[in-house]
Amino acid sequence: MAEGPYDAVVVGAGAGGAATAWRMTQRGWKVLLVDAGPAFDPERDYGLDQPDWEKQRFRHKPGSEGEFTFAPMQALDPKLADLRSWSLVQGRTNRGDRRVASGAGYHHVRGIGGSTLHFVGEAHRMNPAAMKMKSRFGVAADWPVSYDELEPLYVEIERLLGVAGPADVGDRWRSAPYPLAAHPLSRASRRLARGAAALKIAWQANPRAALSAVYDGRPSCNYCGGCTHGCPRRDKGSADVTFIAKARASGRCEIRPGHTLLRIVVGADRRVEAIEIADASKRVQRIVTPRLVLACGAVETPRVLLLQRGLASAQVGRNFLESVAWTSIADAGEPLLSFGGLPADAISWDRNRPDAIPGVIGGFRLSAAIHEADMMGAIAHAQRAVPGWGRAHKEKMRRAVGSLIAVGAVGESLPHEGSKIDLDPKEKDGFGRPLARIHSFVDAMNVRRLQAMAAAARGLLKASGATTLVEEYGTYDAFSSAHVFGSCRMGADPRSSVVDRDLRVHGVANLWICDASVFPSSGGGEAPSLTIQALALRAVDRMV
Repeated sequence: MAEGPYDAVVVGAGAGGAATAWRMTQRGWKVLLVDAGPAFDPERDYGLDQPDWEKQRFRHKPGSEGEFTFAPMQALDPKLADLRSWSLVQGRTNRGDRRVASGAGYHHVRGIGGSTLHFVGEAHRMNPAAMKMKSRFGVAADWPVSYDELEPLYVEIERLLGVAGPADVGDRWRSAPYPLAAHPLSRASRRLARGAAALKIAWQANPRAALSAVYDGRPSCNYCGGCTHGCPRRDKGSADVTFIAKARASGRCEIRPGHTLLRIVVGADRRVEAIEIADASKRVQRIVTPRLVLACGAVETPRVLLLQRGLASAQVGRNFLESVAWTSIADAGEPLLSFGGLPADAISWDRNRPDAIPGVIGGFRLSAAIHEADMMGAIAHAQRAVPGWGRAHKEKMRRAVGSLIAVGAVGESLPHEGSKIDLDPKEKDGFGRPLARIHSFVDAMNVRRLQAMAAAARGLLKASGATTLVEEYGTYDAFSSAHVFGSCRMGADPRSSVVDRDLRVHGVANLWICDASVFPSSGGGEAPSLTIQALALRAVDRMV
């Protein structure tokens, strides 16, 4: 384990922070990696082998969920009833007349590995067509970094993670094949493939950071379907068992879970001199560092900067982008063992380009989604999909469990002045500091995109012969995001961005941001972790 003095301190141990710390150890630097959340032990903490696995879902530990609030959201339009979330058992899940947060709203994990601990493991490259939204369509902002610059870094990360993917790469050109062969499609996804073929929609294996063969000392996937509950086998390429494990093995990275960043100490020359962190007992320590990287995510990173008066520009917190999503679930009418298999094993990129939907700016992707919908066990079926009670209900349950299939759509999110991160004027954390407050607005373009997404999901299910819908939900009437972006946008002009193309904060020579808050645009449904990591590696290389 490395001990101070440190060459760099990284705050946040998720996708970006983990990749940053690993790259720094490769350079021979001594690194301190801190996170406010706990460390997880895959063998002991996830519980997929326990009888209550379904009730527990991802087993959060004390401190593994950040605190934040929501500003009041907009009124819902009665004319858009077709976009309201519902299930056969519950009816409308939001019965009010205003948009609300669904559950926690912002679904994340705070800890060593961050949200990669409960992510599905999709390993997507950004579509190059989605990186020029401003110059092509007059919305969002162009990426100051090109796909060509990121491509060799994508290859390096895919090899480190052991990504399994298809031979057909579509818009995303590759200089090398995926390190592992694509996973076979489950029976449920093969059923959806029949519908895709009828509609002439491409339907292929989804690139996945889950091992399709033994790789780098880790076992291959056993197709239990429990990726979002945490992977006890370590075959999923979460940051803790990949980047962080390798950084720790270097002997040059000290890792401190349960430490909260309180203050960034900045000198008169506007250079970071040190940070102050507090452990679980609120004991404060000052850490001197010549380089500081923030990797706390698109909600907490802007909060850190907003709490630090005068450190960053007025752009901090603006241009917040969320997950735009829709899911339709239907009864396939036959036993498919749909609770098993690899989650999100199949995907369609046909509508992913930003000009793919007539009259709409910003595309979306379709994928198999029964596991992401948490429709795996009997409890979920009884609470959401199979109404009734008694013997007849029991018979319906026996037929339904394993016979439901789902199509999920994730789409582009565009900036809106009503979507941002600021500080809550009333609610505070345990240190007396204001919490981050999430503002979210669904505009007319977003509505049109969601309508296209819902139509596509329903159409694919119908073409697959699954005509009886049992549940649908989306982000029109409920904020529900695992992927959030944009609140510390990168760009050349400090008047419209927070960091430059090397992820350095404008006006602060030794402060960088390496998380999804720097994204100028969200993409048309790509999972962001691979791009976060590619940007992080590039940032460290440019530091040198």
